[in-house]
Amino acid sequence: MNTTLQAALWMIGAICSFTLMAVAGRTVSIELDTFEIMLFRSLTGIAIVIGVASYVGTLRKISANRLGLHTTRNICHFTGQNLWFYAITTIPLAQVFALEFTTPIWVILLSPLLLKERLTSIGLFCAGLGFVGILMVARPDPSNINAGLVAAASCAVFFALTAIFTRKLTQTENITTILFYLTVMQAVFGLICAGIDGDIAVPSQAALPWVILIGCAGLLAHFCLTKALSIAPASIVMPIDFVRLPTIAVVGMLIYDEPIEVWIFAGAALIFAANYINITQANKSAKT
Repeated sequence: MNTTLQAALWMIGAICSFTLMAVAGRTVSIELDTFEIMLFRSLTGIAIVIGVASYVGTLRKISANRLGLHTTRNICHFTGQNLWFYAITTIPLAQVFALEFTTPIWVILLSPLLLKERLTSIGLFCAGLGFVGILMVARPDPSNINAGLVAAASCAVFFALTAIFTRKLTQTENITTILFYLTVMQAVFGLICAGIDGDIAVPSQAALPWVILIGCAGLLAHFCLTKALSIAPASIVMPIDFVRLPTIAVVGMLIYDEPIEVWIFAGAALIFAANYINITQANKSAKT
């Protein structure tokens, strides 16, 4: 099996996992708020990470060397993930996924500030092209703007910050340590935020399988995506990842009667083009 086909199979796993997480998140939102979803998702994640790490023998490799950076990263991810869970309950799923694709654009813009990387002219061009795509997806006007749209656009910024801080962590930390602090810290954040009003809802018997699915699907999605990127370059993986958009659009239409809007696909295509140009240009620069 060639590397492209292997990467495609891993990406199918990622696409299915992201889709399942969105459906499960919208289902449990009837009885759980976003903080409670994050709390129980993280508790599921802790069990999975500790179980897998114990099985493969990496549990003893967990270190506390960079707790400050882990905390910063996980605050960003916790914020972004809460915004994402809120957005999927208030606006069409395709619109959420399209705006989520702007994460690499924000990485381009924020990396010079946080990683001291040089902002190139092609990077600025891609950011501008991506911004046009955002305008097409959101179509901002007083009658169109709502909290769900703002949440979907904002979650991409926090996911970009998460990616940047993850890049810093991977220079010294192993994947078990990163995932361990991801699940543990976000369980603590979820417990504090969900319990601040003195009332934490416990998933019902009907909702519990969906909560467990969210925890499993979230970890599996990122594992599959990471695995695909380790096998094939981003220039190959990214077009496959873009299949997430029509997939979730069809799911939204079949399950929730959400209309498939051409503007969302047109804007998402521009966002994809901006990301793809930036990646291919970076690959060319790396080879020269």
